[in-house]
Amino acid sequence: MTELSQAALVALSQWIDAGNADRDPEALTLHRLIKLTEESGEVVTATIGALGANPRKGVTNTFEKVLDELLDVAITALGAYEHIDGHQGRALGELDGKIVRVAERAGVVGKTGHV
Repeated sequence: MTELSQAALVALSQWIDAGNADRDPEALTLHRLIKLTEESGEVVTATIGALGANPRKGVTNTFEKVLDELLDVAITALGAYEHIDGHQGRALGELDGKIVRVAERAGVVGKTGHV
């Protein structure tokens, strides 16, 4: 994670907020979280298409599309984090720490951060 990607994430989040400046602040926060659910649905749709799980449609997607949609979910979630956190530019650093803490709890890395 780089300073550029964190700055870009903040800029994207601020851009979304600016485009919705006429909304009630609570509604804007809810919209950000609803958008996360929409993006998650796109992962499911892409997965169904990649697996050919709908016999009427067959294979309509690839797992590369699924991966792309998963990244959209991540960007949307991190943008919502920035929005709720007041665009302080902390989302990626907090994500990094969260990954390590979860890995420690799972026992896949030690407290020193070694795998």
